Amino acid sequence: MNFFRTKCIDKLKEGAEQQGLKKSLGATDLILLGIGCIIGTGIFVLTGVAAANYAGPGIMLSFVISGLACAFAALAYAELAAMVPIAGSAYTYSYAALGEIVAWIVGWNLILEYSVGSSAVAAGWSGYMVGLLKSGGIELPKAFTAVPADGGLVNLPAMLIALLLSVLLVRGTKESVTLNKVLVVIKLAAVFIFLALAGPKVNPANWSPLMPYGFSGVAAGAAIIFFAYIGFDAVATAAEECRNPKRDLPAGIIGSLVICTILYIVVAGVLTGVVPYQQLNNAEPVAYALRAIGYNFGSALVGTGAIAGITTVLLVLMYGQTRIFFAMSRDGLIPARICKVHPRYGTPHIITMAAGIAVALIAGFTPIGIIAELTNIGTLFAFVVAAIGVLVLRYTRPDIPRSFKCPAVKVIAPLAVLSCGYLMANLPAETWIRFGIWSAIGFVVYFVYSYHHSVLNKAEVAGKE
Repeated sequence: MNFFRTKCIDKLKEGAEQQGLKKSLGATDLILLGIGCIIGTGIFVLTGVAAANYAGPGIMLSFVISGLACAFAALAYAELAAMVPIAGSAYTYSYAALGEIVAWIVGWNLILEYSVGSSAVAAGWSGYMVGLLKSGGIELPKAFTAVPADGGLVNLPAMLIALLLSVLLVRGTKESVTLNKVLVVIKLAAVFIFLALAGPKVNPANWSPLMPYGFSGVAAGAAIIFFAYIGFDAVATAAEECRNPKRDLPAGIIGSLVICTILYIVVAGVLTGVVPYQQLNNAEPVAYALRAIGYNFGSALVGTGAIAGITTVLLVLMYGQTRIFFAMSRDGLIPARICKVHPRYGTPHIITMAAGIAVALIAGFTPIGIIAELTNIGTLFAFVVAAIGVLVLRYTRPDIPRSFKCPAVKVIAPLAVLSCGYLMANLPAETWIRFGIWSAIGFVVYFVYSYHHSVLNKAEVAGKE
């Protein structure tokens, strides 16, 4: 049994051409797609939670650490994305470089990353929307805005937004990207309104002590807020829908990461500078900070922008999730019939609706809580494997044209592995246990179904007959 069989890059490209997605995205689309996923929950929710519980004002340093880890991984991703412009992100790269079983477990954990992440974001969207309606005098019944564990029947707003965005994704990538552009503009405006109003009110005394929980708190904060950076991975999943992937993918990946890292650090600095970090442990820390310094109308504007921001995060996460499924089903590792592309819209409609329903059910009935940390560990694991894959392909396939090369790859790739591994080590033990259980289930599925139905396995069997 050959568990480490690799898929030829030429074969990957050939398969993509035969069952390809509609090519409609340019560099600007990809940068905005990345911003759409990166700027949102990280700024509007996680910044306050991580500052209050982990890092204090040192949350600024936490964003620097996470940003550096992502920068190393992004350079590796950019080389792989330009060289293997196929849907599937780290899953596809692993298949080409490290073998099928490694690719499977990466893809299996990416499914977890996007599913749990999407469900958590949908629940967060519901919280902001319910709060905004309440401030306008419309109070929805708790029975329909909270999961059973929290005293309700169903989180209906979370389910509805997940299903609505699924329908939009079925209608077409370009249409989804157009909505994303509009919402990105709105949420960036909200961020700059916050900076303009709160910036002059910063009190440096609030930054002392800078690291009240020590550097270990800063590191733990970096591991927790890593969820905020997974947007550039979603950019890589759009590879097959790029008009010029060799040029546009590296620009989209690196461009969105640089813009968002700068914004994160600046917002974190202003946020912890205008109110004491202990007060930021709430669902809307940015809006709260503006209310605390007397800008109630500005708080309402930022709250509206936050809803737009979280909507784009959910849109891009659900988009990325369906593309991972698409790539894995095309390789036979999950049932191929769900890979079918809609004849009119050019999108994998069956996968998109099935994934949307799953996200809606999870968000509607399940309290996410600490399990959302699985999103981080799954993403970090994928980044580690991708960085290793870059080095492996440099030695095993030096002949492949590389329109973008990771600079100083013998330094950058190991730094990506070490920095992402460091962040993984700072996640709670419970997260590692859940990660291990999910991965173990994945191996069972692989040996029972995926190995035997793999396109490569069928080719090997046919060759022996």
